[in-house]
Amino acid sequence: MSDVRTEEVAPDDWPAWRDIRLRSLSQDPAAFGSTHEREAVFDEETWRSRIDGTSGPGILAYADAVPVGMGAGWLYEPGRLMVVAMWTEPDWRGRGVGRQVLDHVVGWAVERALVVDLWVAEANPGARRLYERYGFRPDGQTAPIREGSDLLMSRLVIAS
Repeated sequence: MSDVRTEEVAPDDWPAWRDIRLRSLSQDPAAFGSTHEREAVFDEETWRSRIDGTSGPGILAYADAVPVGMGAGWLYEPGRLMVVAMWTEPDWRGRGVGRQVLDHVVGWAVERALVVDLWVAEANPGARRLYERYGFRPDGQTAPIREGSDLLMSRLVIAS
């Protein structure tokens, strides 16, 4: 097994970010608020803007030079960072990739004294286990995963 390393990406890394993001949306559509159909038509400028660092970090996990996991943070209001776009290639699940990505995103937030939260699809119990083992706890809020969907997501906040 190769060692996995995480790296904060920059706009020039947009092709790698786009490729793994579209794979995530295609392979696990019930895990995300967005859809493959929506993001497949994004242009280069949109992909670059998603990882330009102004709204939080974009993190890729690499095994050698191959991206095997991803996640990001989104500064959605003053003092708060939401973990978004978390995903690990199926063959790499259970090997600590998600935890390494969380370490990077949450570490970025802690350095800036931000409160960290996230939404997790109720149809994704593996992700929920990861988040709860990491220290996130439900705050009782639920919502449809996307407009018009019967699938629900729950909000989790990191325990202080």
